[in-house]
Amino acid sequence: MEAYYTLLLLPGILVVFLFLVLIVADHNSFKAEIPPDVDQPSKLRFYHCMYTLVEVLGKSLHRLGITEEHRLTRLLMDGLPALWDCQLFIRDLHFAGVPVRVYRPREPSAGKRRGVIFFHGGCGMFGSIRCYERICRYMARKSDSVVVSVGYHLAPEHRYPAQTLECLSATLHFLQTAETYGVDPARVVLCGDSAGGTYTTSVCQELVHRTDIPKIQAQVLIQPFLQALSFNLPSHQQNAAIALLSRDRTVHVILKYLSKDCSLKGPILAGSHVPERMNLKYRKWISPDLIPEAFKLGYKPPPPAAFLPQVHEEVQELFETRFSPLLAEDAVVSLLPDTCIVTCQHDVLRDDGLLYKRRLEDNGVRVTWHHVQRGFHGTLGFFGYGIFSFPSSSAVLNHAVDFIKGC
Repeated sequence: MEAYYTLLLLPGILVVFLFLVLIVADHNSFKAEIPPDVDQPSKLRFYHCMYTLVEVLGKSLHRLGITEEHRLTRLLMDGLPALWDCQLFIRDLHFAGVPVRVYRPREPSAGKRRGVIFFHGGCGMFGSIRCYERICRYMARKSDSVVVSVGYHLAPEHRYPAQTLECLSATLHFLQTAETYGVDPARVVLCGDSAGGTYTTSVCQELVHRTDIPKIQAQVLIQPFLQALSFNLPSHQQNAAIALLSRDRTVHVILKYLSKDCSLKGPILAGSHVPERMNLKYRKWISPDLIPEAFKLGYKPPPPAAFLPQVHEEVQELFETRFSPLLAEDAVVSLLPDTCIVTCQHDVLRDDGLLYKRRLEDNGVRVTWHHVQRGFHGTLGFFGYGIFSFPSSSAVLNHAVDFIKGC
């Protein structure tokens, strides 16, 4: 009998042993800063360890030739499937060949509803419609809107700029067919989280001069990534080792997304990929001097980095406005719609949002800004999981929903 129970326990023992080996082999990956004033520090540390463990396991399986390292992370981020929602009609479709999921309130409406096009986050490599299911359902119910969640195809299987182009195609299709879904085409809002905020910004910029389609009414940017020229802003320094998305991991994922050699990470972090002429040109838009003093506590200007032309040539995509929409000219920025920006204090990308807020305001665009003091990058992804969620998850989403309701 004892031998029987030993056999039953053996697979579990082997799994635990494997995890321990992985932790010892890559223990530095588990190190992260958990600020004492961040939302529920112990819970955040647990999630960071869990995500890191999955990443380390994915790398090990990749070395063994079993699977690509990013597939396990995608599986984890998808989370548990949501239950049936009696308040919404939910339908999977394709807009111009792009997978989408449409959420329509069941309650009859006196007139045409508002439409919201949502682009999920995940660095262009992770995330999915299912991953953001609870978020989009909540948004549709609370704002009484028809929400379209765009399931753009992911890198590296589909190389940049496929993600931006698919978001653009899906948006154009919806603007042209909005009335089919009971939506007023003049009341369409674009919304995105993290990389989804990048795609939102890029699509809005690409559409400002179009006269053959209805204008986008507003855009909502939740913790957006907006530029790849400088990774030495105050938020990069203050949150350099923060859980879930550190400064180092940000550039690592960017290089993976673009299918570039990860040995370029060091020079890019130092700023060696940007020639002096470009630094001078964009200093008026990307500079620590433009960040409010309240967000610069402890900031120290980095030493000048030697420009490396070969690195610059390797990463030309970083300077495209589709990738770094903060670099768009004033002639484009000044035509953008009303904007809501949500930032979090403990987010390595926080200052991208602050810099874009200033650019928009300088160009006469009306901006609504919300800052979540205890929030961290990725907090929105935990929304809807009860005790496994964070207060900042709800705060971020409710700021976005309240803005949408006012459109």
